Amino acid sequence: MSDPDFKHIAIIGVGLIGGSLGLAIKQKQPTSKITGISSDSVLNDALAAGAIDMAVAKNRLADGVADADLVILCNPIQEIMVRLPEVAEAVRPGTLITDAGSTKKQIVDTARACCGTERYFIGGHPMAGSENRGIQAADALLFQNAVYVLTPLENTPESVIGRLSGLVEIIGAKSIVMAPELHDRIAAAVSHLPQLLAVTLVNLISKDSKSPLHLKLAAGGFRDMTRIASSPYDIWEDILETNQHAIAETMDEFIKDFETVRDKMCSGTLNDDFTRANTQRLSIPRDTKGFIRPHFDLLVRVEDKPGIIAAISTALAERHINIKDIEVLKVREGDSGTIRLSLETPEARTEAQAVLKKTGFESRLLG
Repeated sequence: MSDPDFKHIAIIGVGLIGGSLGLAIKQKQPTSKITGISSDSVLNDALAAGAIDMAVAKNRLADGVADADLVILCNPIQEIMVRLPEVAEAVRPGTLITDAGSTKKQIVDTARACCGTERYFIGGHPMAGSENRGIQAADALLFQNAVYVLTPLENTPESVIGRLSGLVEIIGAKSIVMAPELHDRIAAAVSHLPQLLAVTLVNLISKDSKSPLHLKLAAGGFRDMTRIASSPYDIWEDILETNQHAIAETMDEFIKDFETVRDKMCSGTLNDDFTRANTQRLSIPRDTKGFIRPHFDLLVRVEDKPGIIAAISTALAERHINIKDIEVLKVREGDSGTIRLSLETPEARTEAQAVLKKTGFESRLLG
């Protein structure tokens, strides 16, 4: 892997993603100078949070990127495509430009048209986020165990790809290189279609023609399946517009398959579909944002009382067992609950289970 130590990094758009990148890079590579380019109010907060070292107003973008050796555009997708030509013209030859947009083909096409042969461009999509927005929600750990997709232009040298991939790995993410068209097809299937399905399903049961009891009786399964319906449209507008072809193709395929499911339901022949779906669902690793690299999970049954999570983490820490991820799955108030622990190796999971048993916690393997 190439040396990822970029001396001067310019981040355009210092919100949740840009601010989190700044914090993560400063934490892991404190010698890198980071310039933030955004609105004045955002820049003040970013400086106070330690996400950037220097602030440049967005109307002085060219000054902010002039001597950077890495420029990261973290704006909304349409704004990234507007700003790319300005960035390409302002940076020095040999500068690497990347972005953090959620769709890739149109952004990469824009970069291909304006970057030429003397500036490098690698599309980027960190598959991480938060229900909160803005620099106030920025977190240096946002990218831990997240997949970070890279979509380089065809003429990008392997050494340049390796450099950016190295930085991605340093901040805790897992880089994967693919063509922008493939990224957008996958995103349409695993992210964009589910979003539209959730919105449609919630709107279906909340129609005026439906009984108000539909929403009152919507339990855990419905809430889990439709959680993403709460996402605001202003986040999704650019995504849907710039990936509408791949999304439409995926929707057509889904509609065809769903009609087949309807026919099989009426004939009582869905057993194989349920079995296949169950098997495939269980094959998805539970550990990482974006479904790469497995962790090894334990389900721990606990009492609902103060200090339980601390007791578990302390017992494992004393044996130098690192918890890679932790999630409270279910709690019955005043009674008991279930906690999921993710460990890095099968051996760590086995040792953790033995340690917890000695401490008085019963657990079982998951997956």
